[in-house]
Amino acid sequence: MRPATLKAVAAEAGVSLSTASKALNGRDEVGAATRERVLAAAEKLAFTPNPMARSLAAAQSGTVGLLASDLDGRFSIPILMGAEDAFGAERMSVFLCDAREDAIRERHHLQALLARRIDGLIVVGSRTDPRPSLGKDLPVPVVYAYAPSDDPSDTSLVPDNVSAGAMAIEHLLSLGRTKIAHIHGNDTYAAAHDRAVGIRQALGEAGLQLLPPYTFGAWSEAWGRAAAKSILAQSPDVDAIVCASDQIARGAIDSLHSLGVSIPDDIAVVSFDNWEILATGSLPQLTSVDMNFEALGRLAAQRVFDSLAGKQFEGVEALPCRLVVRGSSVAGATS
Repeated sequence: MRPATLKAVAAEAGVSLSTASKALNGRDEVGAATRERVLAAAEKLAFTPNPMARSLAAAQSGTVGLLASDLDGRFSIPILMGAEDAFGAERMSVFLCDAREDAIRERHHLQALLARRIDGLIVVGSRTDPRPSLGKDLPVPVVYAYAPSDDPSDTSLVPDNVSAGAMAIEHLLSLGRTKIAHIHGNDTYAAAHDRAVGIRQALGEAGLQLLPPYTFGAWSEAWGRAAAKSILAQSPDVDAIVCASDQIARGAIDSLHSLGVSIPDDIAVVSFDNWEILATGSLPQLTSVDMNFEALGRLAAQRVFDSLAGKQFEGVEALPCRLVVRGSSVAGATS
């Protein structure tokens, strides 16, 4: 028979995981009646406390783990910077580990971080699709950033890609653009679909529809070049193109230049991610919707602090993005 878990004790006593932990560790925040109920549940289930959990409850180490999955740090580094801003204010240090989207490596890093007696953990994914939860038996609070946990009772933070799509359209409409096409991203990514949903909703509210074609493609400049040519061939009256990423936009702009199109005079271009090395290196520079990764990192850190203080958060929280206007939509504009 498997040993009883803290989660099972909490469920038996009818309290939160945090409250059960505090009761078993003699913390003052728990009332006498609640403590007795938790202790009775632990005795009934023959619960044996994890010694690491006891040591963490007794004293914080002043360190937090950040477990990333993207190889190039495109998402994890700005999230780490935001988290470090928040943790640094409280004099806490961050350990960064890259699992490289390998479940075995992730488990190894997780064990190594717990062995260092971290006080909390932020798990950063490489895409906004749900990822497997690390489970409820960890002795520290866990916050999932960018890629949400597939367990709705976990704490997850993601950028609001649906609103980001709407934001791109609202910007173009404010410029008087009405014949708008969209170059989609990879069909297997939730971000591509969410951005497309926001784009269509905003256009629908304005009584407009996307110009054809509607094909999903890849997160690449090559796809952007091919798709832009196809759009011009099928919808020569297009006056704006929304690209699902900065990489796609760079390719689309190459094709528009080769076809003698003036940007933004003839066609305005808006993209997503605001990956600075691409957005500012483009000619003209890209107007792009920024995912606010540093703000996401700061909030993830705050959620760790909140959990350590006994506050509970569940489900997926979508954070607002921001539009950075540059020359691809407004002539002469720079960030």
